[in-house]
Amino acid sequence: MNMMSRPAVSRIEDDEIDLRQLWGAILEGKWSIAACTALALLVGLAVALFSPPVYQADALLQVEEKNGGMSSLLEMSDIFAQEASTSAEVEIIKSRLVLGGAVDDLGLDLVVSPHYFPIVGQYLARHHQGGPDGSHWFGSYAWGGEQINVARLAVPAEFMGQPLTLTALPLQGYRLSFDGDTLLEGKVGELAEVAGISLMVTDLKARPGTTFDVLKKERLQAITDLAARLSVSERGQKTGILQASMTGSDKARLKAALDAVGNHYLLQNLKRNAAQAEGSLDFLKRQLPEIKSKLDKAEDKLNDYRLKTRSVDLGLETQGILKQTVEVENQLNELKFKEAELSRLYTQSHPAYKALMEQIQTLKQDKARLGSQIKALPKTQQEVLRLTRDVEVNQQIYLTLLNKVQELKVLKAGTVGNVRILDKAAVQPQPVKPKQSLVVVLATLLGAMLGTMIVLVRSFMRRGIESPEQLEEVGINVYASIPQSETQRKLEDRIKKRHRKGDREKHPLLAEENPADLAIEALRGLRTSLHFAMMEAKNNVLMISGPSPSVGKSFVSANLAAVSTQSGQKVLLIDADMRRGYMHALFQASNNKGLSALLSGQCQSDEAILPTAIEGLDLLPRGMAPPNPSELLMHPNFKALLDWAQGNYDLIIVDTPPILAVTDPALVGRLAGTSLLVARYGQNPVKEVEVTLRRFEQNGIDIKGVILNGMVRKAAQGYGAYGYYSYDYQPAKS
Repeated sequence: MNMMSRPAVSRIEDDEIDLRQLWGAILEGKWSIAACTALALLVGLAVALFSPPVYQADALLQVEEKNGGMSSLLEMSDIFAQEASTSAEVEIIKSRLVLGGAVDDLGLDLVVSPHYFPIVGQYLARHHQGGPDGSHWFGSYAWGGEQINVARLAVPAEFMGQPLTLTALPLQGYRLSFDGDTLLEGKVGELAEVAGISLMVTDLKARPGTTFDVLKKERLQAITDLAARLSVSERGQKTGILQASMTGSDKARLKAALDAVGNHYLLQNLKRNAAQAEGSLDFLKRQLPEIKSKLDKAEDKLNDYRLKTRSVDLGLETQGILKQTVEVENQLNELKFKEAELSRLYTQSHPAYKALMEQIQTLKQDKARLGSQIKALPKTQQEVLRLTRDVEVNQQIYLTLLNKVQELKVLKAGTVGNVRILDKAAVQPQPVKPKQSLVVVLATLLGAMLGTMIVLVRSFMRRGIESPEQLEEVGINVYASIPQSETQRKLEDRIKKRHRKGDREKHPLLAEENPADLAIEALRGLRTSLHFAMMEAKNNVLMISGPSPSVGKSFVSANLAAVSTQSGQKVLLIDADMRRGYMHALFQASNNKGLSALLSGQCQSDEAILPTAIEGLDLLPRGMAPPNPSELLMHPNFKALLDWAQGNYDLIIVDTPPILAVTDPALVGRLAGTSLLVARYGQNPVKEVEVTLRRFEQNGIDIKGVILNGMVRKAAQGYGAYGYYSYDYQPAKS
């Protein structure tokens, strides 16, 4: 059979999650996770300790509901009106009208602070309040206890929002500079003015050389910054109690800012109510002359008609109708006024507006009914009643307006807003942030999560084979799993160091150096498997190849040859990698004559094949590197060599270069009875092994199986990888 028979094995779905593998990856990367967690813990501690404390001030305000003279008709909408009123008051507090006044009063558009050492400066200043005069151990940075009060700073537009530097000078002097250029110099308590810049410093306590950061903000920017620190919310539902809170690092400045916001909000409310009363009073004063004129005209018409018709008194029935008519007219006038108010608040589909229109319609029906009764009266009585009605209606309106004018005058004289301050600003004694314990805990948790994520991502991104099951799942036989040898690693490190020093030390075989090593035990298991597998092979030639360089083909070939001799076999090891083979270095043999010389006819087999220090093992080195290795392997001399070796050796092991790099293994594989492939743990992906097998299949070569070399014991693999190699079975000491 030429083609390798690979049973169909269903692949594990790519999106299936192996929880055991995830847990194993976490255990494998436990030190990386611990390092990330420790680093995050240190960062959290630094943030908690070095971040400046932020305090919070609270104030309590009450917004009382206005009595606008609305009738019970609007009671159904009181809930919506109260909610809208509270929301509106919150927005008023956060408006530029209110916050701008606070900014102007306290000069919040000017920020002056000592220049601290980066990161740890403020922490040291908070814990070092003062020091000896003239101490310069902290350079120009502030070290605690500095005080400055800038009463005024005016700068041209180009310096607005730009950081300036104020440096304390001897004898209560100071210097203001920008980017190292001096703008002006002055003394404390004196106004300094130069080229559009004016500065008034009223207090300065700092050692000479101490610097301060000075920033003049745009007024709008200062208002925006203040709004960002201000929070206003209603306590409870529909209570009208507003809680205003503000955060900041300076307790005194924080309390003053919140009090200023509350005072300006109260002041604008008083002005707004006074303005409303003034507007209503002006309107009524303009209406009074007109109503008085209508009243006079109505009285004149009534008197003239009575003199003309000599009709003085009305009957009892007519007086009753007159009284009802006047009441209906007055009610209609009131409801029309309320309709005008409601039309500004609600649409015509609102329940309150509909109820008002229903009342107006009912009064109009009553008015029409009274009109029918009036038409039944004598003509003289009708006219007297009509004129009398006009007089009384106008008189009622006029008296109502007079009363309103008097009320508004009283209201204007003692205007009281519907807002009051219940609690003035008070600063909480403990800072609201940073919450040191919470910061440390969160930083630690985030560090652990980040470390775990890095470990898992790194595990998912590994493309190399990590267990024999990965090959078996795609139908590839695994003949042996060779664990990574710590002894071999130390040997290779020692050889590299010797080479760097110029020494060419012999490459010792692991089978000789440590015959009880787990890797050698794995090769003994491979020897046993090959013994039965090669019984059905066409010859005793074993080819060992691989998909790529540095997978350990030569290591497996050399040590397998050494192990095979221990069972009494006579073994010939052929280094068929005529490009980069190094079997001669492993056995410290001469490389002058080898396979290349033998195939090219430059020597005979007895000259090229060399005995080794291992009894029963002969070596055919690669020889001098030829320019045409593939052509030499295609020469009949190579087949003749193998035919001769089959009659003189129990096992011939041929070490070949990687198949994906050159075609040499395909030439050797056609003559070999058994072929094996070496793949490196964590280096060769499963896909690469599959491509390698297809390459051999295309050349008619059957690969019996794969040797997985360099296996590393990992928690992510559980017991599926090579757990049985974890047991060390050493002879008992007598």
